[in-house]
Amino acid sequence: MGNRSWFVKGLRDGFPICMGYFAVAFTLGIAAKNAGMTAFQAALTSLLVNASAGEFAGFTLIAAGASYLELAIMMLVANARYLLMSCALSQKLDEKTSLLHRMLIGFDLTDEIFGVSIAVPGKLKPIYTYGVILMALPGWSLGTYFGVLLGNILPAAVVSALSVGLYGMFLAIIIPPARENKVLAGIIIVSMALSYLATKTSFLQGSSSGTVIIVLTVVIAGVAAVLFPVKEEEDAE
Repeated sequence: MGNRSWFVKGLRDGFPICMGYFAVAFTLGIAAKNAGMTAFQAALTSLLVNASAGEFAGFTLIAAGASYLELAIMMLVANARYLLMSCALSQKLDEKTSLLHRMLIGFDLTDEIFGVSIAVPGKLKPIYTYGVILMALPGWSLGTYFGVLLGNILPAAVVSALSVGLYGMFLAIIIPPARENKVLAGIIIVSMALSYLATKTSFLQGSSSGTVIIVLTVVIAGVAAVLFPVKEEEDAE
Protein backbone atom coordinates (compact mmCIF):
# COMPACT_ATOMS: atom_id res chain seq x y z
CA MET A 1 0.00 0.00 0.00
CA GLY A 2 1.04 3.60 -0.62
CA ASN A 3 1.43 6.27 2.03
CA ARG A 4 -2.11 7.58 1.45
CA SER A 5 -3.61 4.13 1.98
CA TRP A 6 -1.59 3.56 5.14
CA PHE A 7 -2.62 6.96 6.50
CA VAL A 8 -6.31 6.26 5.85
CA LYS A 9 -5.94 2.85 7.50
CA GLY A 10 -4.39 4.57 10.51
CA LEU A 11 -7.32 6.97 10.73
CA ARG A 12 -9.76 4.07 10.53
CA ASP A 13 -7.96 2.02 13.19
CA GLY A 14 -7.71 5.09 15.42
CA PHE A 15 -11.45 5.82 15.42
CA PRO A 16 -12.50 3.21 18.03
CA ILE A 17 -9.52 4.28 20.15
CA CYS A 18 -10.76 7.87 19.91
CA MET A 19 -14.23 6.86 21.15
CA GLY A 20 -12.78 4.90 24.07
CA TYR A 21 -10.44 7.75 24.97
CA PHE A 22 -13.28 10.27 25.00
CA ALA A 23 -15.31 8.20 27.47
CA VAL A 24 -12.39 7.54 29.82
CA ALA A 25 -10.95 11.08 29.63
CA PHE A 26 -14.32 12.51 30.66
CA THR A 27 -13.80 11.26 34.22
CA LEU A 28 -10.19 12.42 34.03
CA GLY A 29 -11.56 15.88 33.38
CA ILE A 30 -13.52 15.61 36.61
CA ALA A 31 -10.24 14.90 38.43
CA ALA A 32 -8.64 17.91 36.71
CA LYS A 33 -11.55 20.09 37.75
CA ASN A 34 -11.16 18.93 41.35
CA ALA A 35 -7.48 19.93 41.11
CA GLY A 36 -8.53 23.49 40.22
CA MET A 37 -7.60 23.38 36.52
CA THR A 38 -9.49 25.14 33.76
CA ALA A 39 -10.93 23.23 30.80
CA PHE A 40 -8.20 24.61 28.52
CA GLN A 41 -5.40 23.70 30.92
CA ALA A 42 -6.73 20.17 31.33
CA ALA A 43 -7.22 19.67 27.59
CA LEU A 44 -3.72 20.93 26.83
CA THR A 45 -2.31 18.59 29.49
CA SER A 46 -4.08 15.61 27.92
CA LEU A 47 -2.88 16.63 24.47
CA LEU A 48 0.75 16.75 25.61
CA VAL A 49 0.91 13.99 28.24
CA ASN A 50 -1.31 11.25 26.73
CA ALA A 51 -1.25 8.99 29.78
CA SER A 52 -4.25 8.05 31.89
CA ALA A 53 -2.45 6.78 34.99
CA GLY A 54 0.25 9.43 34.68
CA GLU A 55 -2.24 12.28 34.31
CA PHE A 56 -4.42 11.06 37.14
CA ALA A 57 -1.37 10.85 39.39
CA GLY A 58 -0.35 14.31 38.24
CA PHE A 59 -3.77 15.83 38.92
CA THR A 60 -3.78 14.16 42.33
CA LEU A 61 -0.41 15.71 43.19
CA ILE A 62 -1.53 19.12 41.92
CA ALA A 63 -4.63 18.92 44.11
CA ALA A 64 -2.37 18.02 47.06
CA GLY A 65 -0.12 21.03 46.43
CA ALA A 66 2.94 18.96 45.50
CA SER A 67 6.14 20.62 44.30
CA TYR A 68 7.30 20.67 40.67
CA LEU A 69 10.09 18.24 41.54
CA GLU A 70 7.65 15.73 43.05
CA LEU A 71 5.41 16.08 40.01
CA ALA A 72 8.32 15.51 37.60
CA ILE A 73 9.54 12.42 39.46
CA MET A 74 6.04 10.95 39.61
CA MET A 75 5.57 11.48 35.88
CA LEU A 76 8.86 9.72 35.21
CA VAL A 77 7.91 6.74 37.37
CA ALA A 78 4.31 6.44 36.15
CA ASN A 79 5.20 6.76 32.46
CA ALA A 80 8.47 4.81 32.38
CA ARG A 81 6.81 1.98 30.45
CA TYR A 82 6.58 4.20 27.38
CA LEU A 83 10.37 4.18 27.13
CA LEU A 84 10.24 0.41 26.69
CA MET A 85 7.35 0.63 24.22
CA SER A 86 9.23 3.19 22.14
CA CYS A 87 12.32 0.99 22.01
CA ALA A 88 10.25 -2.04 21.02
CA LEU A 89 8.33 -0.17 18.33
CA SER A 90 11.51 1.30 16.90
CA GLN A 91 12.51 -2.23 15.89
CA LYS A 92 9.55 -2.36 13.48
CA LEU A 93 10.60 0.82 11.71
CA ASP A 94 12.81 0.71 8.65
CA GLU A 95 16.42 1.41 9.59
CA LYS A 96 16.37 4.41 7.24
CA THR A 97 13.55 6.06 9.22
CA SER A 98 14.75 9.48 10.35
CA LEU A 99 15.31 10.45 13.97
CA LEU A 100 12.54 13.06 13.68
CA HIS A 101 9.94 10.41 12.77
CA ARG A 102 11.12 8.19 15.62
CA MET A 103 10.89 11.03 18.13
CA LEU A 104 7.42 12.11 16.97
CA ILE A 105 6.05 8.58 17.23
CA GLY A 106 7.69 8.06 20.61
CA PHE A 107 6.29 11.34 21.97
CA ASP A 108 2.67 10.47 21.20
CA LEU A 109 2.87 6.75 21.93
CA THR A 110 0.17 5.27 24.16
CA ASP A 111 -0.70 1.68 25.10
CA GLU A 112 -3.43 1.46 22.46
CA ILE A 113 -1.45 3.19 19.71
CA PHE A 114 1.47 0.90 20.48
CA GLY A 115 -0.84 -2.12 20.29
CA VAL A 116 -2.22 -1.39 16.82
CA SER A 117 1.16 -0.22 15.48
CA ILE A 118 3.11 -3.26 16.68
CA ALA A 119 0.47 -5.51 15.09
CA VAL A 120 1.07 -4.12 11.59
CA PRO A 121 2.53 -6.90 9.39
CA GLY A 122 6.09 -6.31 8.29
CA LYS A 123 7.84 -2.99 8.68
CA LEU A 124 5.88 -0.11 10.19
CA LYS A 125 5.36 3.01 8.11
CA PRO A 126 5.35 6.16 10.30
CA ILE A 127 2.48 7.56 8.23
CA TYR A 128 0.21 4.79 9.58
CA THR A 129 0.93 5.66 13.22
CA TYR A 130 0.46 9.36 12.43
CA GLY A 131 -3.02 8.53 11.16
CA VAL A 132 -3.84 6.67 14.38
CA ILE A 133 -2.46 9.53 16.48
CA LEU A 134 -4.36 12.24 14.61
CA MET A 135 -7.62 10.37 15.06
CA ALA A 136 -7.19 9.02 18.60
CA LEU A 137 -5.55 11.77 20.66
CA PRO A 138 -8.14 14.52 20.02
CA GLY A 139 -10.67 12.20 21.67
CA TRP A 140 -8.50 12.08 24.79
CA SER A 141 -8.04 15.84 24.90
CA LEU A 142 -11.68 16.70 24.13
CA GLY A 143 -12.93 14.17 26.67
CA THR A 144 -10.86 15.87 29.34
CA TYR A 145 -12.07 19.31 28.19
CA PHE A 146 -15.75 18.42 28.41
CA GLY A 147 -15.20 16.60 31.68
CA VAL A 148 -14.00 19.86 33.24
CA LEU A 149 -16.84 21.87 31.68
CA LEU A 150 -19.55 19.54 32.94
CA GLY A 151 -17.76 19.30 36.25
CA ASN A 152 -18.33 23.03 36.61
CA ILE A 153 -22.00 22.79 35.63
CA LEU A 154 -23.29 19.60 37.21
CA PRO A 155 -24.30 19.41 40.89
CA ALA A 156 -21.54 18.52 43.34
CA ALA A 157 -23.17 15.15 44.13
CA VAL A 158 -23.16 14.19 40.43
CA VAL A 159 -19.54 15.31 39.98
CA SER A 160 -18.54 13.23 42.99
CA ALA A 161 -20.29 10.19 41.51
CA LEU A 162 -18.70 10.67 38.07
CA SER A 163 -15.23 11.02 39.60
CA VAL A 164 -15.49 7.39 40.70
CA GLY A 165 -15.51 6.38 37.03
CA LEU A 166 -11.74 6.63 36.70
CA TYR A 167 -11.25 4.35 39.69
CA GLY A 168 -13.59 1.91 37.96
CA MET A 169 -11.35 2.02 34.89
CA PHE A 170 -8.30 1.18 37.00
CA LEU A 171 -10.17 -1.71 38.63
CA ALA A 172 -11.09 -3.00 35.18
CA ILE A 173 -7.39 -2.93 34.29
CA ILE A 174 -5.98 -4.65 37.37
CA ILE A 175 -8.65 -7.23 38.27
CA PRO A 176 -8.41 -9.53 35.18
CA PRO A 177 -4.60 -10.02 35.38
CA ALA A 178 -4.80 -10.24 39.19
CA ARG A 179 -7.25 -13.15 38.90
CA GLU A 180 -4.78 -15.01 36.70
CA ASN A 181 -1.63 -14.20 38.67
CA LYS A 182 -1.59 -14.70 42.46
CA VAL A 183 1.70 -12.81 42.80
CA LEU A 184 0.24 -9.76 41.06
CA ALA A 185 -2.89 -9.98 43.21
CA GLY A 186 -0.74 -10.05 46.35
CA ILE A 187 1.28 -7.03 45.21
CA ILE A 188 -1.90 -5.06 44.54
CA ILE A 189 -3.26 -5.88 48.00
CA VAL A 190 0.04 -4.90 49.65
CA SER A 191 0.09 -1.64 47.68
CA MET A 192 -3.42 -0.76 48.80
CA ALA A 193 -2.65 -1.66 52.42
CA LEU A 194 0.56 0.38 52.55
CA SER A 195 -1.14 3.34 50.88
CA TYR A 196 -3.86 3.23 53.52
CA LEU A 197 -1.37 2.89 56.38
CA ALA A 198 0.61 5.85 55.04
CA THR A 199 -2.47 8.05 55.56
CA LYS A 200 -3.34 6.72 59.02
CA THR A 201 0.02 6.28 60.76
CA SER A 202 3.28 8.15 61.25
CA PHE A 203 4.73 6.38 58.20
CA LEU A 204 6.73 9.02 56.31
CA GLN A 205 5.32 11.59 58.68
CA GLY A 206 6.13 15.12 57.62
CA SER A 207 6.38 14.21 53.94
CA SER A 208 3.92 15.47 51.38
CA SER A 209 1.43 13.12 49.77
CA GLY A 210 3.39 13.40 46.52
CA THR A 211 6.55 12.10 48.17
CA VAL A 212 4.60 9.25 49.78
CA ILE A 213 3.18 8.18 46.41
CA ILE A 214 6.62 8.25 44.78
CA VAL A 215 8.31 6.32 47.60
CA LEU A 216 5.61 3.65 47.73
CA THR A 217 5.61 3.24 43.94
CA VAL A 218 9.38 2.84 43.66
CA VAL A 219 9.80 0.64 46.74
CA ILE A 220 6.92 -1.74 46.02
CA ALA A 221 7.77 -2.06 42.33
CA GLY A 222 11.47 -2.57 43.13
CA VAL A 223 10.87 -5.23 45.78
CA ALA A 224 8.40 -7.05 43.53
CA ALA A 225 10.88 -7.03 40.63
CA VAL A 226 13.60 -8.56 42.84
CA LEU A 227 11.43 -11.17 44.58
CA PHE A 228 9.21 -12.11 41.65
CA PRO A 229 11.06 -11.48 38.38
CA VAL A 230 9.15 -12.16 35.18
CA LYS A 231 10.65 -15.17 33.43
CA GLU A 232 11.33 -14.81 29.75
CA GLU A 233 9.42 -17.24 27.59
CA GLU A 234 11.56 -19.97 26.16
CA ASP A 235 11.95 -19.97 22.41
CA ALA A 236 9.67 -22.42 20.67
CA GLU A 237 11.43 -25.48 19.44
